[in-house]
Amino acid sequence: MKKVLLIFLGLLVLLIVFSLFFALFQKKIPFGESKQVALIRIEGMILDSQDTVAELKKYARDPYIKAIVLRIDSPGGAVVPAQEIYREIRKAAQKKNVIVSMGSVAASGGYYIASPATKIIANPGTLTGSIGVIMEVPNFGGLMDKLGIKTEVVKSGRHKDMSSVFRGIGKEERVILQEVLDNVHEQFIKAVAEGRTMLYDDVKKIADGRVFTGEQALTVGLIDELGSLEDAVHSAAQLSGIEGEPVIVSKKERFSFLNFLKGPKELIENLPSVRIKYVFVP
Repeated sequence: MKKVLLIFLGLLVLLIVFSLFFALFQKKIPFGESKQVALIRIEGMILDSQDTVAELKKYARDPYIKAIVLRIDSPGGAVVPAQEIYREIRKAAQKKNVIVSMGSVAASGGYYIASPATKIIANPGTLTGSIGVIMEVPNFGGLMDKLGIKTEVVKSGRHKDMSSVFRGIGKEERVILQEVLDNVHEQFIKAVAEGRTMLYDDVKKIADGRVFTGEQALTVGLIDELGSLEDAVHSAAQLSGIEGEPVIVSKKERFSFLNFLKGPKELIENLPSVRIKYVFVP
């Protein structure tokens, strides 16, 4: 009986030890000192937030990741995806250092998502800022008249078709749309002021859509330092107490035949349509 009990206890101890090792390697319980810095790339038009938000959440809760570097090379994009990424960056920055490295362009929505980071580093020639909102409504009315094509509209409210691409925008409709854009612009200014810990009025003075170089942005307080991606990585490591050369961790892009068949998002999203955008238009 004693032998059976000893065997049972031995197996129980082995099970506990195995469970601890499994947790250590599979669930990433910290063991020793980590030098890992996560690198997330946000490039091109910001049309969807899902992948970026998922990466931010993953690295923010990973105890092996000591800091996050965001490489932003984007002229902006749709309002809601930018707002969702902004909120996730702000959450991540409360847990660990989030450093932004700006590439050629980090303007409008590209700057919006950068603003809540722990530190923003841009190259001297980076184009950034462009704190503004734009709505583009294509007007095919003249073409329709030439082709002799007319549209029949049945609606439940007189402003239901105010963004129709088959006619121009009336005076009353323009006032309504301008109020919408002014409200979204106000949200942009508040987000930058909160993210950068700046006074609202100071942000508003430069929030007329103008673009800045990296050097100019440093002067007005939109960024913290001038430097490259490598500088941003080393800054993240230093702020996080990493000694020596940091280990860069980044997501590996997988080829998807389905995404290939869908075609580039930029091409699809820029087909004539109506949307409010945080975007820098050169």
